[in-house]
Parts: sequence; C-alpha cells; structure tokens
Amino acid sequence: MATEGADALVLGAGIAGCALAYHLARGKFGRVVVLDPATPAAGATGRAAGIVTEQLWDRWDVATVRESREEYARLAVRHDPSACRVNGFLRWTSRADVVPLLAAATERLHDWGVEVEELSAAEVARRLPWARCDDLLGASFAPGDAIVAPTRLAELYLREARSLGVEFELGLSEVRLEGSQGRWQVTAGQRSWRAPCVVVAAGAWSKRLLASAGAPIPLTPYRTQAALLRPGGPAVPEFPSFHDIDLDVYARPEEAGRVLVGDGTDAVEADPTSFVTGGDERFVTHLAESFASRLPGWKDAEMLRAWAGVCVATPDRHPLIGPVPGAPGLCALTGFNGFGVMRAGGAAARLAQAIGEPEREADLLGPTLPGRFSRPYPAFPPKPGFTLEAGDEPRY
Repeated sequence: MATEGADALVLGAGIAGCALAYHLARGKFGRVVVLDPATPAAGATGRAAGIVTEQLWDRWDVATVRESREEYARLAVRHDPSACRVNGFLRWTSRADVVPLLAAATERLHDWGVEVEELSAAEVARRLPWARCDDLLGASFAPGDAIVAPTRLAELYLREARSLGVEFELGLSEVRLEGSQGRWQVTAGQRSWRAPCVVVAAGAWSKRLLASAGAPIPLTPYRTQAALLRPGGPAVPEFPSFHDIDLDVYARPEEAGRVLVGDGTDAVEADPTSFVTGGDERFVTHLAESFASRLPGWKDAEMLRAWAGVCVATPDRHPLIGPVPGAPGLCALTGFNGFGVMRAGGAAARLAQAIGEPEREADLLGPTLPGRFSRPYPAFPPKPGFTLEAGDEPRY
C-alpha cells in the first residue's frame, strides 16, 4: 500500500474541519488534505441549531464567536445571503434567585465589549407576542447576534478551501490514526497518508481516534435533541432567537414560518456509532409542557420532525484546541460542548495561525489548550448549555 505525503491532514469535514482547511490554505501551509468517512457536515454540523451569540462566559469565547460571526457574514455576502443573518438573541428568567446571576452576566458582557441590554417583561412581549411574559423578572438581549445555516457554511468553506488547493477525500472506509517515524499516519482501507501535522476535528469520533493513537484527551460525547415545528395561525414573523433559562428551552426562526427548538440534552456519555437519532418522548413532552406554560401561542404547533445528534463535552466547557500533550505534530479541534458552529470559524483561524506561529499558542488559544489537563483523566458528565457563570471553574 503506497503512502501519500502531505503537509497537513485534517480529520473531519464538519464546519470546523472545513474552516480549518480553508485557513491553513490561506496561510500557504502546503498540501492540505481533509479526510472523512462521510460527506461534509454529516455529523453534528448538520444537526446544529445555528445560533451564534456572544452571550457566553469569558473573553476568549466572546472574541472567538465574534470572529466567527464576522467571517460567516463575509461568506454569506460573497456566496449566499441566507447563510447568515442578524436577528438578536434573548434570554429571560422568572426566578428571583436567577435574576442576580443574569444581571452579573450582563455586566460582565458589557465589560467585554458585548452589545447587550436589559429588557423589561413588556419589552420581551413586544418582541415575542405569542409568549407569556407577565411573570418575567429579568431578561437580556444582544441585538447583534445571528443565526446561520451550518451545513451551508460548511459547504462554503469547502468551496473556498478547494479553490485554494485543499484536497477532500470523502466517503472513506474507517479512518485510523497512528504515529510513525516522527510523523503521523492516517489509514483508510487501502489508502494511507502521512504528514508532520495532523488535526483531529472529528467531533464525536475525536475521543476514539485520539485514544486509539495513544494520545487521549478528556472528552465525553453526549446526545442532544432538537425539533422543527410549524406554529398554527398566521405566519410567524422574524423574531429574536431566545433561551428560556428556567425551562432550558431555546428557539430560533427557520424558513417558511417554521421554528427550530431544543434543548433535549442527555447528561450521560453517548456512542456516536449507535445513538438514537430521533427525538424521544421525554423531549417532545418537555417541549409541549414548555409551550403550554411559556409559549401559549405555539401550544398547537405542528411537530414536523425531531432529531438527535452527538456533541462533545469537556470538563470545564471550554473546547480542546491546539497541540495534544505528548504527541508532537498532533492537534485537536474538538470538544465544543454544543457550541461548535458558534466557535468554528474563529477557532479554526486561531488554530491555523498557532500552527504556523507556535510561539503565539497561548495568546491565540488561551483557555482551550489541551495541556491544561493532566492524566489520568477521570470520567465526567457533560455540562453543556447556555450557562450564566463566568468561565473560572476549577480544573483538575
């Protein structure tokens, strides 16, 4: 079996892998090859909600998501305006004990340069006339946040990367990674590639790929659910994406008056090869109860379909981006805790720059460097979601 040489191999053709290939090629990195056993965006990217908000929990996240949104907007202007549009992002609570946390988060965001404002219950009701808002005690709104079409953006990155010479090898048989003579070798069926730089951007499959190569990092794949519905009555006008903190339900507008809703997250590890791909009864029931209590205008909405995907959690909710400890030439771009689309463009640009300028790793990748954890890695449950706390949890 002949082995092909490359300067960089990217394992995974989701939005993060396609964006990374694009940025490596822009940096004139040499021969870049993207390998995937499926089609582009076939994993979590194709099942993502596509909400892009800066209402997150530290400066790195805010900066990276802003960079992503700005890049998505440029791609949309150049190729497809429907791929990214600004509609704002709204969060609220009716719990007195949560109000101080929401206010503190809003104050932090102001300090980090995020355009976010507090809204009254009446102001929320004006933006969402089908919602019941009379008991709301606190709300925050970021008018510059956006919604995107994740699969379409992955395709646009792929198109741009190919125009710069990146090669995409898709529909491969099982991909295997191993170290070989100071380089990394990737095998798929009867084909093999070798390169001094390999980036694992394989989403839920990243944990197994890295572990099988003797380079594990702390990851927990988990199942999450979403649904597409069509409210009854008049067509739903454009509205801000929103997150009900108390019910832990989010929603965003979709085309043709439809609405995408979630969050049906399972707080246990999932197997990316054998998970249940449809929405389960518990999730659908939770949505129905949420609509009845908070969104009565949608209580008779038609459920068009419900689905599930597998995302990847890390112990501290930060992704794992950069060199894998003890494995020279091997990098990770994974562990996005359900926020992969939000971070993908900016994170890929930062990693591509760090690969070319390793002395800037700490500045570019900061709290996401995989070396912040040390072995042995204990098991941990996923803790994803739109959190309110600052990103200063203790790390092991």
